[in-house]
Amino acid sequence: MAISTSKRLEGIGEYYFSQKLREIDSLNKQGKNIINLGIGSPDLPPHPDVIKVLQEEAAKPNTHAYQNYKGSPILRNAISEWYAKWYGVNVYPETEILPLIGSKEGIMHICMTYLNEGDQALIPNPGYPTYSSAVKLAGGEAVSYTLLEENNWEPDFDALEKTDLSKVKLFWVNYPHMPTGQLPSMEFLEKVVAFGKKHQILICHDNPYSFILNETPVSLLSVAGAKEIVIELNSLSKSQNMAGWRVGMLCAAKERIDEILRFKSNMDSGMFLPVQLAAAKALGLGKEWYDGVNAIYAERRKKVFELLNLLHCVYSTNQVGLFVWAKIPSTYKDGFELSDKVLYGANTFITPGGIFGTAGNGYIRVSLCGSVERFDQAIERVKQL
Repeated sequence: MAISTSKRLEGIGEYYFSQKLREIDSLNKQGKNIINLGIGSPDLPPHPDVIKVLQEEAAKPNTHAYQNYKGSPILRNAISEWYAKWYGVNVYPETEILPLIGSKEGIMHICMTYLNEGDQALIPNPGYPTYSSAVKLAGGEAVSYTLLEENNWEPDFDALEKTDLSKVKLFWVNYPHMPTGQLPSMEFLEKVVAFGKKHQILICHDNPYSFILNETPVSLLSVAGAKEIVIELNSLSKSQNMAGWRVGMLCAAKERIDEILRFKSNMDSGMFLPVQLAAAKALGLGKEWYDGVNAIYAERRKKVFELLNLLHCVYSTNQVGLFVWAKIPSTYKDGFELSDKVLYGANTFITPGGIFGTAGNGYIRVSLCGSVERFDQAIERVKQL
């Protein structure tokens, strides 16, 4: 029997990595033993104290019920203290913080809360594909804005000012930027906030990479007056090695939190309490935690640079985050061609930059989520290619 899918799924394909992982699984069954350097899924565990809290709280008989839709006050207080300590930003735990089951769901919640059919959202190109998918699923129109290397991977505000912005309700930004690893300057962040205020466009800042290989984490909410127009998403997936735990957060003015909660409270019943309490513990970790994680990533990044040199790619050594973004040699048509050559010729998967938008076609992205030994193995394979 043929059952048609909803119109909202038209033009929405399966997530690229979901599809690629199936192909890699198939190649592994053929005995290829693929080294996957594509996905940014931290392979390191959370701090032992975080796991201990989860174990202890999960063993209690009274922690298994449905939870508050706004999250545990303990977690909200921990998020508030984390923002104050690391970003110098005051967000009130009772009214300006909404814990999320991973920040990816927050992207969808924001789009469903604010977009009607015909509304537009500005999406970075290159950028995280989920922004565009969530906008379309919510019935909105994704309008991409191009980021260029010569412009420090920042939006061209002069070009945006010349476009018709009358239907634009959301402006998605993400710094440190994924996939390019570009750090934001304070001047740039001030420009973003000013642009949002001028045109009454909600600025949605996705900020999960601010601690990775970066000594100076910054929140867009640190700009004066930002709360009037900014919604910021953050996550424990990367900074705390808790990707599979699905713990994120949304910080914004009370009005925005209340609006988004109207949608979110109809979608879920809150996180498992022991996970929330363990997340609160993770947020209280000191500088030595971040330094330890970053020392490991720094060693891995050296190996990635070595691998990229073998592939004759060009890259910036100043980029931060969980990946390295690199320009491919002109001998390849695009990043897909180079990615396929390395996958089928060296049994190593590297992400083609084109999956992040047309502006990424001439690039590839390598994840730092793998041991030094794994990178050494990939380097040896590429040398044979």
